[in-house]
Amino acid sequence: MIGVMNAPVDVGCVSKSGLNWLLHRAAQKLGVVAQEAATRHGVTTRGQLVLTALASEEYRRTQLALGQALGLDKTTLTAELDRLERAGLIVRNPDPNDRRVRLPVITEQGRAVQAEVEALHIAVESEFTAGLTPAEAHVLRKLLERLITSDNRPDSGSCL
Repeated sequence: MIGVMNAPVDVGCVSKSGLNWLLHRAAQKLGVVAQEAATRHGVTTRGQLVLTALASEEYRRTQLALGQALGLDKTTLTAELDRLERAGLIVRNPDPNDRRVRLPVITEQGRAVQAEVEALHIAVESEFTAGLTPAEAHVLRKLLERLITSDNRPDSGSCL
């Protein structure tokens, strides 16, 4: 699983120095291994994000609000919720205040899968950043957070 990150680098790609390329390439390398970890538990990385959002919410969130929070359009989110529901990881309950609205709720099985995949993702991230000191890994994370939140432009696209 994690050996993919240690594969030889294409020398033609090493010379790329644009920030967009560097960030995208790093995300690709990490994303492939993270997806493999999620797939072993029957979910996609996007499904894991949905489960994590549902597991961490202290209040009920409509499908529309969940999609907006995760940057997922209605069609993409609905397809992902359908997969998660078929797998028994979520249920969609009617909103008591508006019968046209559905509230996705994580099941106990969904919580278990989410926790297992999260633990695998933490291990994958640790291995991915193993060449950095703990201080460098911390700085990298903080710098990325600052880049993401540093301007007033609206988020575009999905979080995955």
